[in-house]
Parts: sequence; C-alpha cells; structure tokens
Amino acid sequence: MKLFTALLLALPLSGIAAPEQAGNFDYYSANRTMISHGVQAVLMCNGLFTSHRTLQQVFDQELAYLPNKIGSASGGDYKIDYKRRAVTVGSSTTGPAIHAAFREGLGCIVMSPQQSLSDIDSLPQLTLPPLPGDPATIPWPDGDLVTETELPAAIDQAALQAAADWAFERPSPEQDTLSLIVLHHGKIILERYAPGVDMHTRTRTWSTAKSIAVTLIGELVAQNRLQLDTPINLPWLPELATESADPRNRITLRHLLNMSSGLYPVDSFGMEYATGSGLAYWAGASSVEGALRRGAIREPGSFWDYENYDTLLAVYAMKQALGNEEAYHQFPRRALLDKIGMRNTLLSTDRFGDFILSSQVYTNARDLARFGLLYAQGGKWGDRQLISKQWIDFVRSPAPATAQTGNFYGGQWWLVPDKRHDVPGDAYATAGNRGQYVIVVPSHDLVIVRRGLDYAKQGFDRWDLTREVLKAIK
Repeated sequence: MKLFTALLLALPLSGIAAPEQAGNFDYYSANRTMISHGVQAVLMCNGLFTSHRTLQQVFDQELAYLPNKIGSASGGDYKIDYKRRAVTVGSSTTGPAIHAAFREGLGCIVMSPQQSLSDIDSLPQLTLPPLPGDPATIPWPDGDLVTETELPAAIDQAALQAAADWAFERPSPEQDTLSLIVLHHGKIILERYAPGVDMHTRTRTWSTAKSIAVTLIGELVAQNRLQLDTPINLPWLPELATESADPRNRITLRHLLNMSSGLYPVDSFGMEYATGSGLAYWAGASSVEGALRRGAIREPGSFWDYENYDTLLAVYAMKQALGNEEAYHQFPRRALLDKIGMRNTLLSTDRFGDFILSSQVYTNARDLARFGLLYAQGGKWGDRQLISKQWIDFVRSPAPATAQTGNFYGGQWWLVPDKRHDVPGDAYATAGNRGQYVIVVPSHDLVIVRRGLDYAKQGFDRWDLTREVLKAIK
C-alpha cells in the first residue's frame, strides 16, 4: 500500500522537474522543456478559449501548479492569437515554441514543434450541431432549469452547509475548490461556486475523463462490438513476423481497463512529464503510436500500474470497433453526451484525431453531475437504459491485481479502499489531477461533484468529502 500511495502522490507533484538522484544526468531534459512549454500552451489556450477565463485567472489558477511557468499575465515568452484562438509558448531562445489551437467541438489541440499557426486548419474539428433547445428553459437534469424548493426533511441543512464550508474553506490555499454539487434522489440539494466561477465554467477533467471513456466502451461491449475477456487484437509496434510471437496478444480489454496490462510503465516512477503519454498530451506526438510501442514485462492482470496508455489503448480499440473516423468522432456525443444533456462537454483529440480520453476533456460541474446521476440511476436516463447494470457491476468490481493492496480500483473508477470504514463501501468515484471528483453512493442515492484547481501538495480527499456530506443525510 505504501508504493501505491507514493505513486498517487507523485502524479500531480511530478511537475516538469528533473530527477533529483545525485549524480544522475537528465537525458530527458530536452523533452521536459518541450513538454513544459506544451503544458502551458494547452492550459492557457483552453483557459482562454474553452473556459472563457481571463488571462489573470489562468495564471493564478490553471497554471498555479507549474513550477517553471513562463511569464505572467503581464507578459512573457508567449503569444496569444485571439483571432485564431491559439497560444504559443516558448521561442528559439528558451526552447522549442509549442502551439495549441482551439478547434470547434473539441477544445484546444497541441501541435508538434515543427508546425506553425499556418497549420491550424489541418487540425481535427467536430462540427455536429448543438442539441436543440435552450437549456435554461429545460428542467433539470436534461436542462439547467432548477426550481428552488425547501430541502427534504431527511437533509440536515446546517450539516450540509458545514460540508460545503469544509470543501471550500481549506486549511491550505493549495487546495483550491472551484465548485461543489450534491444530488440526493437526483435533485440538486447543494450547489456552490468560488468567485469567478459559475455553472457554465468549463475546466479540465484530467483523469476523470477515464470514467467517461469506460462508459463509452461499455456501450460497444453491450453491442458485442468489443469483448471484455478476449484479446484486443491491436496492431502492436514494432510488428513481428508472426502474431503468436508477440506476448501482448494475450492482453484483454479487461486488463487495460483494470490498469493491469503488464506493459512497460512510461508515466509512472517520475517520468510522466518526460516521455510516454506526456509527449502526446503536451508536445504533439501520437497518443496511439506511443501506446502501441510499449513492451510486455509482466503477465497481464498480475500487477496494477496506473498508466494513461492503458486507457488510450482501450480507446483505440473503441476506434477500431467503430470502423471509421466520422463514426468515431461522433460516437461520444451520439452515445452519451447528447442523451443526458452534457451540452458543455468537449472531448479533445491529438492532432491525428485520436481522442485523449485519459485526460483531455473540458466540462462543467453540472455536466459531471449528470454523468454521476446516470450511474446512480443504474445506467438509466428517463426510460432508456444507456449503461447496462452488468457494466456498472464491472466498473465497481475491484481489479484482481489490487487484492493485496486494498481493492481500491475497479474499471477506470476508484473504489473505497478496504481500510476505510467511515464511508459506505458501495461508493465509487472518478478522480482527476488537481481535485476532479464525481462520487456515487448508491446506498444513499447520492452524487457528489467537486471541481478544483489544486496545486503543490494538494491533499483534498474524496472519501473525507463523502464522509462530511453524509453527515447531512439523516
């Protein structure tokens, strides 16, 4: 369990710093500089053009966790092209200039170092028309019209307010809560936002995106277009003369979704911002090619290792099952987002058009509340069963490789660890860097959404939040 805790803490803290081991030369320093510029470019671009925040807000919050950010809201070695909705960070004097550009329906896409702003039109975009109707006039949960009513007798208002204060009034400024929503029996009983944030503000989900990915994949499993326990049949790289010679052909979709592929770790152990998926997130590399090049080092299913590339391989299997680019790009909206009114959610791709559904999603608190509500309702929305109960059982079942370390992870959802006895054991949650949580508590018909822009040591605990909210449920 100590190793697991250390890895979790390392993910948001790894930043872009070089290794600290004495006497080691950082052979990845050029990568770290390039990724550093790309991180800032993507976060600035999305902060300005996806979230519609001010440049000062972006520097104060979106970029707060970066140890080596360039410049300030007053200026620096970056350029903002408001007409093209693009941001460039870096130059020939500080390292490679990295561009990120907003694209309709997708959010900001990072470009490779050799590209320029003249290449923006070659980047993917999604031009599906928006859902009809004005959400302000459509009742919750399909829309945003909420009628204020008195709290049910089962809710202790003072305790609920105390839970909200606990979430917002943190002992450290590094724990920066932006929004908190609590649903009970599907109704909003608490909704609170920090100054400068409202119900429309979109921010990055980070790894909460993984739980959206597994939901989409579950739809294809239900249609028998993907199978959970047969080899995923991906075109591994480098290609071998015979498929039987490649041990990776034993990997199943279950292994990937349980973070137990047995493939070589590239994002763990301090390398998240030096190689691996970091090059796709922040430097314009393919999110697919790098995933397909990982070699097998362990028996599939035998070892839990939190890797973005496991999710991205599962998403690539989803793309193969859908058959063509158009169907693939439209699938998230047609299969999920539009059906439950997630109008404010943008799923971004890399520059090659592959969804980065391990992290790169922008949305607001209410859309995530809808997402949590879908699970709380057993996969039903209205009279439609959108997620099978069997799939919900799968995502809530502990990955076998976590049995010896607390049964804390299921299928791209986090579970209550065995050692926690102060919250219901049936609760499960999404989790994203900087404090992005959707918590579902079936035994209390409860959904909790907390969005944050935490930084440095962070420390916000989703199960502590669940405990505090449950004090209000009589």
